Amino acid sequence: MASNYVKMESDRVEQRGEGSVQRQTVKSGYNIEDQLRMNEGGSIGCCGYILYALSMLVIALTFPFSLCLCIKVVQEYERAVIFRLGRLLSGGAKGPGLFFIIPCMDSYTKVDLRTVSFDVPPQEVLTRDSVTVAVDAVVYYRVQNATMSITNVEDSNRSTRLLAATTLRNVLGTKNLSEILADREAISHLMQTSLDEATDPWGVKVERVEVKDVRLPVQLQRAMAAEAEAAREARAKVIAAEGEQKASRALKDAADVITESPAALQLRYLQTLNSISAEKNSTIIFPLPIDMMKGFMK
Repeated sequence: MASNYVKMESDRVEQRGEGSVQRQTVKSGYNIEDQLRMNEGGSIGCCGYILYALSMLVIALTFPFSLCLCIKVVQEYERAVIFRLGRLLSGGAKGPGLFFIIPCMDSYTKVDLRTVSFDVPPQEVLTRDSVTVAVDAVVYYRVQNATMSITNVEDSNRSTRLLAATTLRNVLGTKNLSEILADREAISHLMQTSLDEATDPWGVKVERVEVKDVRLPVQLQRAMAAEAEAAREARAKVIAAEGEQKASRALKDAADVITESPAALQLRYLQTLNSISAEKNSTIIFPLPIDMMKGFMK
C-alpha cells in the first residue's frame, strides 16, 4: 500500500508539472487556437499518412537530387512558417539556418523580422477647433511573432499601414491646432500606444511613431501671419511709449536740477555751443550772455 501511495503522489506531481508547462506554452505569445492546432499537427489522417509514405518513397528514389527541393535555408533575420496539408506544423517557425520540408505536403512562408519603416500618406484632418490640416507621419515596426503574423492576419504589412492612417486621423481629431503644433511628442507617443495595442494580436510590434509635417491652408497661414504681425506692432508701440515716458521723467528731473542751480543752465548752454561748433564747422554762432535771456524766460 505504501508503494501504491507513492505512485499516486508521483502521478499527481507529473500532472501538476504538465499543467504548468501547458500554461507556460499558452503564455508564450500564441493564442489558444494556435496552440491546439500546433499540438494536433501530427494528426493528418489516413490519407495524409498515405501521401506522406508516397512522398518519402519518391524522395528516397530520387536521392540525392531530391535534396534540392527538400532542404531550404532562411537568413538570420528571417523565419519560416511551415504548413503540412494545411495544418500548422508543430514547433513554431523554423530558422535561422537549414530546415527540411516534404515537397508534396509542405508549404512555407518566409517572414522578415527586421524593422520596417513607412510613410503614412498626408491625411486631411478636422481638428477639435474646426481647422482643416494635412498631417503625415512615419511609423517604425517589426514582426515579433512570425506564426501569429501569418495565421492571424492576411497581410500584416498592409493591415499595419491602413491602421496607422486611421489612427492618425482619430488621434488628431481630438486635438486643437495649438496642441498639434506644440505637443508633437505626446501625440506620437499616444499613436504608438494605440497602434501597439491593436497590432499585438497580429504579432507586430510598433516601435516608434513620428509626426513629420503639419500643413495648414493658405488662408489660415495668411491670417496667422497677420495676427503675428499685429501682435509684434502692438508690442513695439508699447515699448516706444514706455521709452518716451522714461525720457520725459528724466527730462523733468534734469529741469528740476537746473532750476535749483542757475549756473547749471550756463554750463549747459556752453556745452551746447561746443557740440554745435564741433559737428558743424560752417555754422556761424553769435553767443549771447545768459543774463540777457532771463527776462524772456520769466
